[in-house]
Amino acid sequence: MTVNTENPTAAVIIIGDEILSGRTQDTNVNTLAKFLGALGIDLIEVRMIHDDAPQIVRTLNELRSAVDYVFTTGGIGPTHDDITADCVAQAFGVTIAEREDALKILLDRYGGDARLLNVNSRRMARIPEGASLILNPVSGAPGFQIENVFVMAGVPRIMAGMLNDVAPRLRQGEQVQARTVKATFVPESLAADILSALDKHYPDLSLGSYPFGIFPDEFGTQLVIRGRNREALDEAFQALLDGLPAESGHWLRADPVHLQLHRDRMAVLAAPALELTQDEAGALCQTLNAHFSGEGLHIEAARPLRWYIA
Repeated sequence: MTVNTENPTAAVIIIGDEILSGRTQDTNVNTLAKFLGALGIDLIEVRMIHDDAPQIVRTLNELRSAVDYVFTTGGIGPTHDDITADCVAQAFGVTIAEREDALKILLDRYGGDARLLNVNSRRMARIPEGASLILNPVSGAPGFQIENVFVMAGVPRIMAGMLNDVAPRLRQGEQVQARTVKATFVPESLAADILSALDKHYPDLSLGSYPFGIFPDEFGTQLVIRGRNREALDEAFQALLDGLPAESGHWLRADPVHLQLHRDRMAVLAAPALELTQDEAGALCQTLNAHFSGEGLHIEAARPLRWYIA
């Protein structure tokens, strides 16, 4: 899908050695992607980088001139490796110092008792010159905005809380809409041709296929179409439905077919998948049932292709 040039664009920088080492799993990208998507802001790039000052400064300067908004998470706490605020100040060529309004927020959090704030805690009140604070309703220590850069905490719950104060500052665009089909027992390869054809016919739409499950358990493909033009979206979606295997259960050779063994109307055994057409599966079941007719067993072919709108 092409980026709507009228919509604001955004990039996210995830800062922290703990992310890149695998010690901490990032969830902030997902939160920010949903937050921005709901506002009609196109998230076009995400970078995850070390707690390394030159890399942070370089990345900030690259992205803040390339997109409308840059969001950073991580590195604004009280420890030695929390260097994001200093790096932002360096990137913008401004000074950084403890600020009275930020310090008051921290003091209020501790009931006004300055003795509870040590030197390390007060580091969280250091704000680059010219920045405005981003309120933190979870733990108090603020983030900040300087021009088009929003600097927020790395802890997911705290970062999410800061977004309430960020949203009113952003220019909104046209939201992306989506249509989804969950095609059960339809492998990606079976949907590839129709998706390829639709992708060529609707260049302004985004088409994706996302497999789920593993045979012999339930498996299939989530087929998603995204875009801003409702008319084109509905038209492409209908074409997708028309191009999928019929709901009646038409089987193609090499599609997985189970033979289920039933005793007293209960499935007690499933044989491995066979490469059969529907007619071949039916004929095989008929032969097997005739052979075991006197033993109270019934064998049937299972798992036809089917889909439904998710």
